[in-house]
Amino acid sequence: MPRPYTKTLIPRPRSRFLKVRCPDCGNEQIIFSHSSIVVRCLVCGRNMAIPTGGRSEILGHIVRELE
Repeated sequence: MPRPYTKTLIPRPRSRFLKVRCPDCGNEQIIFSHSSIVVRCLVCGRNMAIPTGGRSEILGHIVRELE
């Protein structure tokens, strides 16, 4: 006898990779939304993300979310 169809829900992760633009020099780089270390701009050295224990505080402009 066949089993009844059951739909299994798989939760999606809340963390994402983000493409962020530096407010000082305009450099765009990819950072993790839940980073555990301070992320600095590779060109000018400004802080772009500060860890807060969960989701990071993003200090630049988020251009888009990557999948």
